[in-house]
Amino acid sequence: MLTGKTALITGGGRGIGRAIALAFVREGARIAVAARTAEQVEQVAREIGKEAIALVCDVADPQSVTHMFSEIGDVDILVNNAGIAESATVVNTTDELWHRHLSINLSGTFYCTRAALPAMLKKGWGRIINIASVAGKTGAPYIVAYSASKHGVLGLTKSIALEVATTGITVNAICPGYVDTDMVSRGVERITSRTGRTAEEALDTLRKMSPQNRLVTVEEVAAVALLLASEEGRGITGQGINVDGGTVV
Repeated sequence: MLTGKTALITGGGRGIGRAIALAFVREGARIAVAARTAEQVEQVAREIGKEAIALVCDVADPQSVTHMFSEIGDVDILVNNAGIAESATVVNTTDELWHRHLSINLSGTFYCTRAALPAMLKKGWGRIINIASVAGKTGAPYIVAYSASKHGVLGLTKSIALEVATTGITVNAICPGYVDTDMVSRGVERITSRTGRTAEEALDTLRKMSPQNRLVTVEEVAAVALLLASEEGRGITGQGINVDGGTVV
């Protein structure tokens, strides 16, 4: 399905990024995984094998993004997965926390997309997949910076999709609910430290936010990414696809 295609996955050292990399390589793609932590992406690259490339990049830094693309060259599929999620009340949201979310989640997605597009436009084929969140469609207490950044990712997705709609390039976002990843585990830790509830009680609270009463798996997110990356997904563009067990309907 993806034979001959080069795919770059940012935030590829664990969780959703790792799952997407594994799904893509099974379909024949050449894989590059990038993150700020070399050890994580190097481990995933070893796991993938088949000449997978591990790259260190801070997507919030445009110079780091430029250097990353100079190392990998042209990419056919870009998965903007690098991101952070921190919580605070509005009055306790510091300038640093606010700008950290916008620079990584939103600006990082823009920088990587801007770098990848020229080669895609030249080839007349490309896939850009942004990992957003259901928080990009709805608000929630204590995540003002995260939610604002993910709303921005959806706006970016729609605008670029329309700009390149006739070029053979599609641009979409996947909007997961709570996913069984380290990010959710850290969220559970924050809940327990602030409320005194046990880890299981905190996790159950997150499960019950989905009508299916469960966390989404990384493999479910990867399956949607695979469809969007494929030729069969060429009719899907400018969309924010929920993978949330029906949380947002």
